[in-house]
Amino acid sequence: MNEPEDIEIVAEPEQATGTSHSLALPDQQLPDKLYVIPIHNRPLFPAQVLPVIVNPQPWGKTLERVSNTAHKCLALFYLDSPPGDAAAFDPDKLPEHGTLVRVHHATEEGGKLQFVAQGLTRVRIRGWLSRKPPYLVEVDYPKSPLDPRDEVKAYGMALINAIKELLPLNPLYSEELKNYLNRFSPNDPSPLTDFAAALTSAPGAELQEVLDTVPMLKRMEKVLPLLRKEVEVGRLQKELSAEVNRKIGERQREFFLKEQLKIIQQELGLSKDDRSADLEQFQQRLEGKTLPEQARKRIDEELNKLSILETGSPEYAVTRNYLDWATALPWGVYGQDKLDLKHARQVLDAHHAGMDDIKARITEFLAVGAFKGEIAGSIVLLVGPPGVGKTSIGRSIAESLGRPFYRFSVGGMRDEAEIKGHRRTYIGALPGKLVQALKEVEVMNPVIMLDEIDKLGASYQGDPASALLETLDPEQNAEFLDHYLDLRLDLSKVLFVCTANTLDSIPGPLLDRMEVIRLSGYITEEKLAIAKRHLWPKQLAKAGVAKQRLAISDAALRALIEGYAREAGVRQLEKQLGKLVRKAVVQLLEAPERAVKIGAKDLEAYLGMPVFRSEQLLSGIGVITGLAWTSMGGATLPIEATRIHSLNRGFKLTGQLGEVMKESAEIAYSYVSAQLKHYGGEPGFFDQAFVHLHVPEGATPKDGPSAGISMASALLSLARNQAPKKGVAMTGELTLTGQVLAIGGVREKVIAARRQKLFELILPEANRGSYEELPDYLKAGLTVHFAKRFTDVAKVLFP
Repeated sequence: MNEPEDIEIVAEPEQATGTSHSLALPDQQLPDKLYVIPIHNRPLFPAQVLPVIVNPQPWGKTLERVSNTAHKCLALFYLDSPPGDAAAFDPDKLPEHGTLVRVHHATEEGGKLQFVAQGLTRVRIRGWLSRKPPYLVEVDYPKSPLDPRDEVKAYGMALINAIKELLPLNPLYSEELKNYLNRFSPNDPSPLTDFAAALTSAPGAELQEVLDTVPMLKRMEKVLPLLRKEVEVGRLQKELSAEVNRKIGERQREFFLKEQLKIIQQELGLSKDDRSADLEQFQQRLEGKTLPEQARKRIDEELNKLSILETGSPEYAVTRNYLDWATALPWGVYGQDKLDLKHARQVLDAHHAGMDDIKARITEFLAVGAFKGEIAGSIVLLVGPPGVGKTSIGRSIAESLGRPFYRFSVGGMRDEAEIKGHRRTYIGALPGKLVQALKEVEVMNPVIMLDEIDKLGASYQGDPASALLETLDPEQNAEFLDHYLDLRLDLSKVLFVCTANTLDSIPGPLLDRMEVIRLSGYITEEKLAIAKRHLWPKQLAKAGVAKQRLAISDAALRALIEGYAREAGVRQLEKQLGKLVRKAVVQLLEAPERAVKIGAKDLEAYLGMPVFRSEQLLSGIGVITGLAWTSMGGATLPIEATRIHSLNRGFKLTGQLGEVMKESAEIAYSYVSAQLKHYGGEPGFFDQAFVHLHVPEGATPKDGPSAGISMASALLSLARNQAPKKGVAMTGELTLTGQVLAIGGVREKVIAARRQKLFELILPEANRGSYEELPDYLKAGLTVHFAKRFTDVAKVLFP
């Protein structure tokens, strides 16, 4: 073996001699030169015998040197750092004291060196003989000064009593104690103290302080608190363990008693096992129901399968869930319709103010059912802006018929399995929403509302809109197939009521299967009636306020509608009324005896400045007021045209116009340019004019085929240098030959005109019938001109 250069002249440790104060190795004295190995988890005490594991590099050579000595001893020092290679070992970081250990049974296994270290006594480094592996040091052995015998004895007894308390708490401590008793006398205080410290789970730094404390009395003073702390931790751990065992024991006892009771009841015939109970329950559910032959056969097969399956098997749970759904459906159970038109009118009038034409449509629909004797194979689609009462109308239809009502929203739905169910091939499979609806309502002819049908999504999981085709087609839904049940269901008696804000996003084949009923926005008078009859009492009841203590005037309601809730529906109006009630309740609490009356002048104090101001209608040369339809209802649409300069011909469009409106503007520009002489303008006006056409509120996207005549009128007014007739609003599409085409949303546009105090309108001749169908209160006071060609429009604007 090659010796390191710095220790070649040094004698081997076994040749050294020294003097011991207390313990001598057999047949020789304590060595004064020792090899050093660091340990990292916790210090090893003289009273311990423990296995030590080290890396072959760099400590293999050290153990080889130790094995060649006569005493087979080395020094173990605690190093408070993670174990690393030799380069990371700094001799200067070693603590003051370590432990002299004898090495037993050194072996190599699994790439590690392992030996049993038998602690003998404390050791202290006097000097370094080699600072390279294998590390070699000169050592001495510290002596403990003499301490008062009585105090040492008292501390020793305290330590022994603490150890006695600790032993019952953990059986591992008793093994440690046996090992100690085999080697030491309990009357020897030094090993006893070290043994007591070794029993604790204190951090390595605290244990090293004990190892560094040589005086016996001071060492005992350090060890006793550590031992008492260990006793307290052990006692707490034992209490927690006992509590856990007690709870587990109670549950096990309860479980065994229940199992015994179940077996006794079965033996006496007082109860059935789980399988028998399930079979009986499913068979009872089918009593009184009329199942199709196919469904009866399939359910019988599943019942037979359930009777032979083990209750603990996964297949049993799958079959049981299937039967739970299949037997819960109301096969052949139909509710009795109340086909009473008078009752239907009362329900509709009680729940909804205004909307006479909608109520008439629904009454006609119910009348056909009453005449025929049943309502079947009908799909009603209610289309209108948010907040106009589409969902509540569906509820009213169900109430007037006396049918159960089930509503679910299909807005954002992307998985067709939500409609037709998941296949029974994986955990968590469920039937579709329609089967769930039938199970809940317990009849085969409920009213089912599909809300937000215009917001259906599509993804890689399927297209729910296509899945709805089979559901809503009267020719197909008599044999609707749910993927989970895999049984044919008759949905032909279900009355489907769908709601949507617009028709644009509904697929054509789906829309073709529905009867469309349009709900327009409310005018101020209708909103006023709804607020007085429904919304205000609802908010008072919600807040628990008596109507005698809080009231609102009609003028305040009208001002609220005009200034804060001008949208087509009444949802915003309801929110503002709720806000009024909440603010008024604060005043009622501050003055319990007073009553609050809200007038029109109080609204700004309650709600702040009005959101909507009375719009100043634009007027002048090149300015026209058009009418537009949006998903939120009707709106006025001012259109402006101006000449920027006369240097060259040009045409510019602004206002976030969609492709359709851009085309309308191009058509209007071309038509007016071509026919300018016919309409009294200078023929060459547009040849030298750069014209800018703008639709105000540029932040709002606008599109639709109804602004053609409005744009043409603005350009004609500019070319004639003549302001159009005041107070006139118009809507209609224009062709290159001057034809005025029909538009949609007549009701909404008329309401928007009335809201802006515009009482003279120009509509396409093709929409005369739509206008005539409007209620009289909407047509009251209006002067309407029907235009077949643009010439008719020009006659009204430029008499």
